[in-house]
Amino acid sequence: MRTNIIFNEISFRNPRGDIFGGITAAVIALPMALAFGVASGAGAEAGLYGAILVGLFAALFGGSPTLISEPTGPMTVVFTAVIAKLIVSDPVNGTAMAFTVVVMAGLFQILFGIMRLGKYVTLMPYTVVSGFMSGIGVILIILQIGPLLGQASPGGGVIATLNNLPELLAGVRVQETVLALLTVAILFFVPARLKRYLPPQLLALVVVTLASIAVLGSADIRRIGEISTTLPELRMPVFSVEQWQIMLLDAVVLGMLGCIDALLTSVVADSLTRTQHNSDKELIGQGIGNVMSGLFGGLPGAGATMGTVVNIQAGGRTALSGLVRAGILLVVVLWAANLTAVIPLAVLAGIALKVGIDIIDWDFLKRAHRLSGKGAIITYGVIALTVFVDLIVAVGIGLFVANIMTVTRLSELQADDVKAVTNPRETDLVLTPDERKILSAAAGRVLLLHLRGAMIFGTSRVISRKNSEVEGIMTLIVDVTDVVYLGVSAALAIEAAILDMIDAGRSVYVVAGPGQPRRRLEIMGVLQLIPQHNVVEDRLTAMEHSVYRDRSPVQATVAPTNGMCSVG
Repeated sequence: MRTNIIFNEISFRNPRGDIFGGITAAVIALPMALAFGVASGAGAEAGLYGAILVGLFAALFGGSPTLISEPTGPMTVVFTAVIAKLIVSDPVNGTAMAFTVVVMAGLFQILFGIMRLGKYVTLMPYTVVSGFMSGIGVILIILQIGPLLGQASPGGGVIATLNNLPELLAGVRVQETVLALLTVAILFFVPARLKRYLPPQLLALVVVTLASIAVLGSADIRRIGEISTTLPELRMPVFSVEQWQIMLLDAVVLGMLGCIDALLTSVVADSLTRTQHNSDKELIGQGIGNVMSGLFGGLPGAGATMGTVVNIQAGGRTALSGLVRAGILLVVVLWAANLTAVIPLAVLAGIALKVGIDIIDWDFLKRAHRLSGKGAIITYGVIALTVFVDLIVAVGIGLFVANIMTVTRLSELQADDVKAVTNPRETDLVLTPDERKILSAAAGRVLLLHLRGAMIFGTSRVISRKNSEVEGIMTLIVDVTDVVYLGVSAALAIEAAILDMIDAGRSVYVVAGPGQPRRRLEIMGVLQLIPQHNVVEDRLTAMEHSVYRDRSPVQATVAPTNGMCSVG
């Protein structure tokens, strides 16, 4: 069976590879789901439910066949802040409201997919993406300080954890800290050859758990405890009139982060499988997965790079692998949950710590200052804002500053694409011999304003400056034949230049072939400001008319009846 109109690409042409891929992805997902569930404060079962539900529905309805979706580090960090904030504001309904935010985030993702915004989601400067992802990694690391020291997380996020650091250090439980460090050591130093056959997370989970039982025995070690072996119950959405604005904003942030996380991972999957995913369909699948996860008390999820890569490397090629993975995790919840009860929380803290370290974009951060000083400032600024202020503030300010810097740089570069020519001997613009002869004969009375490339809003100031640089001009020739795109701001600048010449009683010609620039000028009514025979498709023709037809000092007048400029 293969269908990809409504459902994802599900096929039985590669059963062996898809089954092995699904099994391998499930093995990777189990320790990660438990770790993220505990780290979020919602409990280990919330992590498992999220891994099953998001993975199942994203595999069924998504647009990337090999993508594995589950709770991820970035999504967990944001959800941790959401659940902590809402519990403080409403201790009774805070948890239910947090899962309602997950449902709302999923609905936003579905809306983004229906609106076909998939191709725009990842159009963010890398400096900003690197900054907020690295900031999320730093947050995840800081939030594990308490569990690594054998104590419950203080709650309240990064600031609260740092404020309580002296108390955490004073109350350190050495046994649990040793277990956490042993977990981290296994994750870092397991041989690469062994990683091919056994995921380091599962190895650390099993080895350190068995060591805690064998060596520490009945010592007072904080463990996961019993997990319900029944199917999750439906949780009806709970709204708060006082908190609806906060919930809505958190849902947008969570939904957007999930979109970015999923689509970036889809690109990784495409590069490994030489295929092309459907971005809009993937957003719909992710949204359905998060809606279902929120309704049944699961963590929010997105495309997981680690699970996706191991799925592909193990042979997964269609969404069947994602369905197999979800089925295996469901079996664990229903029949093997008792085995997870003895897992020390310190082990999960160690796993989460390693995830935080891996999320940080070390490769870019090490050379950001060498690549671009301004880009490095943006990246480090976004990291600081993400960690100490708020993710949406960090992304918003980062995007604003990055875009302003980009537009400024493009405007500087495009200044060379706007040329004002009166003397053919003083320009590098390529002119024909006839054009040079005519401009020489005009003796500085004709200004050729030649535009080239994409004229975005940053070039409007350049156009205005070039037009005002030369005095004594009797004829303006605006040449847009080499313009591939004419923005509204640039078109308005051209209109202002034309109106200045008309008000001064001088001639104006526009050289424009068929295409977007001419259509833009026609729609805006700019070409209607001058006589239609002054709109030509050839620059030489405009020059000849400006010198030989508009004799005397190349004048134009404005007809009082219709406001149109006519050659006298």
